[in-house]
Amino acid sequence: MNRINKLFKDKGKDILSVYYTAGFPNLNDTITVAQSLQQSGADMLEIGIPFSDPIADGPTIQASNNQALKNGMTLSKLFEQLQDLRKSVTIPVILMGYINPILQYGIEDFCKACEQVGVDGLILPDLPMIEYQTKYKALFEQHGLRNVFLISPQTSESRIKEIDQQTDAFIYMVSTSGTTGARDKFSDEAVNYFERIGNMNLTNPRLIGFGISNHITFEQACKSASGAIIGSAFIKTLEKSHDLKTDINEFLKTIKKEGIPASNY
Repeated sequence: MNRINKLFKDKGKDILSVYYTAGFPNLNDTITVAQSLQQSGADMLEIGIPFSDPIADGPTIQASNNQALKNGMTLSKLFEQLQDLRKSVTIPVILMGYINPILQYGIEDFCKACEQVGVDGLILPDLPMIEYQTKYKALFEQHGLRNVFLISPQTSESRIKEIDQQTDAFIYMVSTSGTTGARDKFSDEAVNYFERIGNMNLTNPRLIGFGISNHITFEQACKSASGAIIGSAFIKTLEKSHDLKTDINEFLKTIKKEGIPASNY
């Protein structure tokens, strides 16, 4: 069974998935961050593929993309770094990025490389569903890759149901119509959106992302979905860190510990 599916089957709730940018803060930190997140209790990893125009991301993740590119990170370099990933990391790993670098790498070569290094799924926000269905779905399945679609508060009910039918992992619920970024808590409007989607009785599990920054927002998300995805708040921790292993462990403790915002760390 794919590691993503197994995670949702075995744990099912309070799932903590953490996003970070490959090659950030330093070029060769990718595996160290993955190992430290697993050791600190993360359930799933989302490794970002640096891109020069990450339009879905806010300033924090955009800056990490720029720094990673300056560090010399490329898709080829990332696959080199991930060659020994599965010797030490057993939790599910997703690559998140934009379709342009993948098309330049070659979509079939990309899928083969993902399978060889043990990647379990993909999040590609700018991959149109019709392109996925007609060109890539069979290829992804051939290489054991789960494709994750995003929904937002503006996604129509019919579109959400269509996404649910096309999903074989989980649905990524974007908490806001804006870009990624840390927030202290969710608004009543956001909570109403979470509850509305929860009442649709979708087939697939859901994780809430964009705006998860502390224990409060993580807890709010877990009440309305199977768990949450943290990105910008974690990137800020990496940016300030002088000891990745210790700081990553402390960061995850704050996410699971009531009343201590990660932003105060």
